[in-house]
Amino acid sequence: MSDAAQPTAAEVRAAAEAVKTALDRHLAAVERRSGEDDPAVYEAFNQLAAAAETYDELLYDRYDEVTPFEIPGAEDSLPPYAGPEEPSALSVLIRRDYSVAEPQRLLAQAQRIEAADEELPGSGAGGSRTVHGALGLLFGEFEPDEIASRHKEFGLEEGDSTLWVVAADEPAEPGEWLESPFEEPDPQQVVCRFDVSAVFDDELDGPDDEEDDDIEGELGLDELEGDEDLEPLDADR
Repeated sequence: MSDAAQPTAAEVRAAAEAVKTALDRHLAAVERRSGEDDPAVYEAFNQLAAAAETYDELLYDRYDEVTPFEIPGAEDSLPPYAGPEEPSALSVLIRRDYSVAEPQRLLAQAQRIEAADEELPGSGAGGSRTVHGALGLLFGEFEPDEIASRHKEFGLEEGDSTLWVVAADEPAEPGEWLESPFEEPDPQQVVCRFDVSAVFDDELDGPDDEEDDDIEGELGLDELEGDEDLEPLDADR
């Protein structure tokens, strides 16, 4: 890391103070806990884990030192499942983060989408001339799974992603949650979750690269890479 990108000593100190504050809040929540699965304790635990992770990262970036603390993984931080034993419905919540690595490639793809289908929303109105307009055209034309598998040819770079399967007693009524579809789910209703992040790559790096590649495949950590070349769009899509 370059000196210009390093955190300042003051930032490291502030992160350490945040850990101390989070420790106090966690202890107070534990002392006031109302039961084994008190949500206040769960929230304080997550805040403490986040503060400790931030401090650990800044400490390493600034001083090349680490803490003796092991931050539990996302799955370890979930409380015990307390949903229905035989769920009759479920919700699949997916988040995928991207960075726009090559704006010109993205804009070029959006222009080709406009040329292929003039009836798309935004077509003919300069939608492909801006990055946010190009993104609207891209996600309006392709399914999210296809974008995930072809992200590089669209000028995108993958970040973290997560998939949660949340149990329910009964299906939601049509249109019931559309106005607020991404409200935080009850963590005790989460049946399972699957996370993909570059942090796992660091954990898997080792001398036996071939063996690590096998582990990544089993854990679903492989990057899905599309063809680097721009492929012609099907005008009938």
